[in-house]
Amino acid sequence: MKRGSFLLILLGLFVFMLVGCSGGDKDEKVTLNVWYWNRSIDDDLIKRVSEEFPDIKINAQKIDGGEYKTKLQTSLTTSTGAPDIVALNDWVTEFLPNHDKFVNLLDYDADKVQGDYLEWKWNYALTPDGENLIALPMDTAPTALYYREDLFAEAGLPTDPEEVSAEIATWDDYIAAGEKLEAATGVKMFDTINRVFTQSISQSDTSYFDENDQFIGDTGTIKEAWDRAVSINEKGLSANTEVDGPEWNASMNNGQVASFIGGVWVKNILKDAAPDTAGKWRIARAPGGDGNQGGSFIGILKSSKHPEEAYKVIEWMMNPENQLESYVKMDLFPSTPSVFEDERMTSTEEFFGGQETTQIFSESAKHVKPMYFGVDYSRVNTLFSDALTDIAKQGKVPDKAWQEVLDQVEKELSR
Repeated sequence: MKRGSFLLILLGLFVFMLVGCSGGDKDEKVTLNVWYWNRSIDDDLIKRVSEEFPDIKINAQKIDGGEYKTKLQTSLTTSTGAPDIVALNDWVTEFLPNHDKFVNLLDYDADKVQGDYLEWKWNYALTPDGENLIALPMDTAPTALYYREDLFAEAGLPTDPEEVSAEIATWDDYIAAGEKLEAATGVKMFDTINRVFTQSISQSDTSYFDENDQFIGDTGTIKEAWDRAVSINEKGLSANTEVDGPEWNASMNNGQVASFIGGVWVKNILKDAAPDTAGKWRIARAPGGDGNQGGSFIGILKSSKHPEEAYKVIEWMMNPENQLESYVKMDLFPSTPSVFEDERMTSTEEFFGGQETTQIFSESAKHVKPMYFGVDYSRVNTLFSDALTDIAKQGKVPDKAWQEVLDQVEKELSR
């Protein structure tokens, strides 16, 4: 064989190999690992990612909700087995000090979609200096007043949702209505003083910590919420049931409680808990102001090898249309107000006497006040909540319980 012919053959083989290799790279998909818990993200939405992005494969792992936060914290600490994309619950603020473990979504022009979301919700995942956004908003949990229309009527209270919102607009109005209702019916207005405390905080723009993470829970919002809960307990207006579980279910179904303030997600819990009361409940704007109790986020870990692809995926998943679909299918209330007026958001609900309740929650979501939670919110809130339970269930002296909880907080925060 001549030298020229041999070189031509080698060149042909080389070109063939290049073509073959380039074809393989083109067909190879990027794999993104996703962590989430049951009902935090629509399973079908996850499956649709690969249809929207043919070059991306999603490997989704559904983790038990009770273990999720601990597992995520461990993965951040050890940097082993970490996913690309993670769902984050309303405790997202606790991870802000670890923003270096997350992709800063502002680096991928997330600010271009900021206008799609409720401002207060967006800010939850933003570091106090405004420089790092660790997650995009998913669902929200605006609050409202759930009340028994029949029991309100028996007590001579307003029954139409608009009239209830107007006439029972403040906590003082609500407490006075509770006294009137119990005198007329013997039924408690409030289910638990813990819920009174929680809602009072969620209506405010301050909580346990200022933006420098200094504890301010011994005065202001927290003290007002505490005193309100204690006052309702001393007046005997609360059934003091457990917030979740069989006791609460029974009190709802048996007509022992006439109302409570809760997030939008409580609708389905109430339907399951109190089937015998179908058609008797109504929903109005919450006395004292609107609040939020729950809702999730979605972010990308810094350890991801494909942050650009991961951002494209989460931006698409959380766009207004997909959030609307998730609400229709799973009752995940959107954080994208542009869909609030969509006809698919509105429907009459037989359990609530044919009322269209979505409008109430939509208005509530628009008026939630921005608040800084701080990294120790959950830990400190548990101490206060436990102390209120001791007052309600064990008759603990409120002043003593208050001082003890402040001492516990000081000890916890000094560790």
